Amino acid sequence: MPDTAAFCPGCGHAMRPAERAQGKVGVLPETVAGALAYCVVPVIVFLLVEPYSKNRFVRFHSFQCLGLCLSAVVIGAGLRVAGYLLFFIPLLGRLFFLLVSMLVSLALVVIWLVVIVKALQGEMYKLPLVGDFAERQTVSS
Repeated sequence: MPDTAAFCPGCGHAMRPAERAQGKVGVLPETVAGALAYCVVPVIVFLLVEPYSKNRFVRFHSFQCLGLCLSAVVIGAGLRVAGYLLFFIPLLGRLFFLLVSMLVSLALVVIWLVVIVKALQGEMYKLPLVGDFAERQTVSS
């Protein structure tokens, strides 16, 4: 397959080269700043402080972190409501709620670790829905 091919002849997938973060932004390497963006306090700093707020890679990961935190809050609220409803079922309701809440918490931790590792690898890994929001915020500036 030639290097200039736009699409894969087998599956039709776009053959764009993956963008990788390289270099520094402020005093931090871009990859470290992108990974730190998944901690809540640095997100606020990265979105307000000048060299970080202008960097596309750091902005993307900062907005994706905000979207991930917001969706975790919404999922937690939904679990809380479901928990109140399930507590009326004597024993199985509480056990089912405990199992579901543990699985959801584990899934959120795994997703959080995956996006941190992807940021450290220099990738702009997009989560469904949340990644689209983050990408729109990155392009608008």
